[in-house]
Amino acid sequence: MQRKIQRTISPVDGSLYAVRELASGRRIETTLAGAERAQRAWRETKVVDRAAICKQMLDWLLVRADQIGEELTWQMGRPIAYSPNEIRRGFQERVNYMAEIAERELDDILIEPKENFQRFIRREPLGVVLALAPWNYPWLASVNAVVPAILAGNSVILKIAPQTPLVAERYAVAFEAAGLPRDIFQFLHIDHEQVGEVIGDPRIGFVAFTGSVAGGRAVKRAASERFIATGLELGGNDPAYVRHDAPMKATIENLVDGAMFNSGQSCCAVERIYVHQDVYQRFVEEFVELTKQYKLGNPLRSEVTLGPMVRTDAADKVRAHIAEALQKGAKALIDERLFPFSETRSPYLAPQVLVNVDHSMLVMTEESFGPVVAIMPVKDDDEAIKLMNDSRYGLTASIWTSDIDAALRIGDQIETGTLYLNRCDYLDPALAWTGVKDSGRGCTLSKLGFDAFTRPKSFHMRLSL
Repeated sequence: MQRKIQRTISPVDGSLYAVRELASGRRIETTLAGAERAQRAWRETKVVDRAAICKQMLDWLLVRADQIGEELTWQMGRPIAYSPNEIRRGFQERVNYMAEIAERELDDILIEPKENFQRFIRREPLGVVLALAPWNYPWLASVNAVVPAILAGNSVILKIAPQTPLVAERYAVAFEAAGLPRDIFQFLHIDHEQVGEVIGDPRIGFVAFTGSVAGGRAVKRAASERFIATGLELGGNDPAYVRHDAPMKATIENLVDGAMFNSGQSCCAVERIYVHQDVYQRFVEEFVELTKQYKLGNPLRSEVTLGPMVRTDAADKVRAHIAEALQKGAKALIDERLFPFSETRSPYLAPQVLVNVDHSMLVMTEESFGPVVAIMPVKDDDEAIKLMNDSRYGLTASIWTSDIDAALRIGDQIETGTLYLNRCDYLDPALAWTGVKDSGRGCTLSKLGFDAFTRPKSFHMRLSL
């Protein structure tokens, strides 16, 4: 029987970068059986020893961050100036934090004393965790599930997006070098149909998915016949509100970066900005001027700050969103001729800033997932709150102001998983990463992040009859 092939086309130059055979049915069965068998022993391993292995895995990757960063650039297009930092910064921060709190947070929960009884709640691992991770931040999105699940005593099977297959393979080598017992971490290159079959297998105890809303619905359908939980971190159309008293220079610098970094291909990228009418004109002018400083080009060149989008069809979706907004009356403030690398029928796309926008336009209501941002004036806090909440998404939102009390008052009314003050597009591992509405359900990271990968088991022990 002919095997199915998975091909990774590099957005850098359109070349064929990686070719992988999809796993056979036998390979999938071997992987599941091995994960189930190995987990029985792993759950007995002390948490402190699990944490040590995770940190050693991190050390192996840190030594090779430049090589891994270059591989990532070839696979998904992020400029080489930034790619190694996915390991050196966010990945390192999250592994270290979760490993450091694991022993305390996974310890038994003791109940107040009661004569002649011993009572406590133990956090038991779920068994085999299937982690489904995307291409846009493959290390950061996957680590949220992979490391906490392993720390909690589970085995993990990682299915990474076909655009970044080397990420899953590097994980496996790093964990092996760190001394992780065989089959506790494994990966599978499989297609959507095979993913559904694996989710339906009784040996899978939990599914952690990061991706699109449509993908999240598919995961839910696949799991619907089984009594297992799913963690779904889905899309966003994240808003920012700039009040009249915002520290303007820093606000603009942060919001330009929050909208354009990684070519806007982030679930928590800033996609729509509401600016108080008193500072709107200044904000727009300075935002545009800073956006023009980006250098679009070959991401393997160190001076490039904006690489290609992951695929031409992804760039075409953004182009369509921009065209639809312009047809409805929006105005584009960036001349694409300033970015000569930008081409139609290409993943290379110039950044764009749109004004004269409203909520009839896709750029204000749907996830563009590209280097475009729409800016709209508002008259006061109430209007900003109303517009920020006028979305089916709720992953992150940011408020930019010098008035902390106002930020808290506004923040309490925003329907979002994370509320930022004077920052954006960042995950603090000490805080729960979660979404509301179509941005998903469940949470990862923080001490609450272990709850997804464990089940409570109560011990109610009478000491003598």
